[in-house]
Amino acid sequence: MSLPALRALRLRFPDAEIVILAKPWVADLYGREPFCDRVIPYTPKTLGEKWSAGRALAAEKFDCAILLQNAFEAAAIAWLARIPVRIGYARDGRGPLLTTAIAVPRGGEIARHERFYYLELLHRAGILESLPECEAIRLEGAPAARTAGSARFHELGMGATVIGMSPGAAYGTAKRWLPERFAEAATSVARRIGASVAIFGSRDERDLCAEIAAAMQVPAHNFAGETTLAQYIDLAAACRVYLTNDSGGMHIASALGVPTVAIFGATDDAGTGPTGPLARVVREPVECSPCLKRECPIDHRCMTRVSAIRVAEVALDLLK
Repeated sequence: MSLPALRALRLRFPDAEIVILAKPWVADLYGREPFCDRVIPYTPKTLGEKWSAGRALAAEKFDCAILLQNAFEAAAIAWLARIPVRIGYARDGRGPLLTTAIAVPRGGEIARHERFYYLELLHRAGILESLPECEAIRLEGAPAARTAGSARFHELGMGATVIGMSPGAAYGTAKRWLPERFAEAATSVARRIGASVAIFGSRDERDLCAEIAAAMQVPAHNFAGETTLAQYIDLAAACRVYLTNDSGGMHIASALGVPTVAIFGATDDAGTGPTGPLARVVREPVECSPCLKRECPIDHRCMTRVSAIRVAEVALDLLK
């Protein structure tokens, strides 16, 4: 959701070198994007390692650090790197470490979706005169990713039409739709369009994805724990349609321009949902949703009331 802000930054400073400091598990997201000249992996774990990493960045002699992350640690690293201009939201006690401490937007001041939170930082810092048009979040490296992913699916004998699926969610089980309904919905769509199914997840979600793969009535491949982020982006880009919980996979598939059906329950799609005309949110209006809880304390009604037939119909309609 920071992509629109980074793209706006490149348009504002077309000749600048823009370097992304990112943890390795997310760094590959930026590699193909034209706003990014270079990625520096951020790997330290101990306090001593973090101190050394900040001091090592000083040799880069950066002119400005824009801290899209809210964490105190991000400001501390920029301060240790002696970067003369340090811009970020004044929160998490880090204001004294910033040279330009931006007031956090209050409720109702900006549009609810989180992409505007990052764009507003640039606006309030005087970098942008106004917020750009931003109907949809998109990864500009999608065409190259799609070509690579299609070739990989072909190597695996999965055919030219593949349905993608992300049945997990790192935040907690409250965000997860029922595994058997993922299998039922994907089977229904696959039969209609003549597709196989690619199931994605982390290493910790391997068993969950295996359970769904075993329940599928069409050819399915469990990729959970088998791909790097870059490989996942390639494969997701080559999917014909994507079924998903509110997850990182959802955000990436949608940003790749893949028709995406996202099942929401505990979380708020108005703030963190997929964007653009190729995305559809399926949710059941219940009195306790969105609760933003990690685990459901009652009967998980926001998810159990979403039927497989409904999700399949939304996906097929999106493909028309």
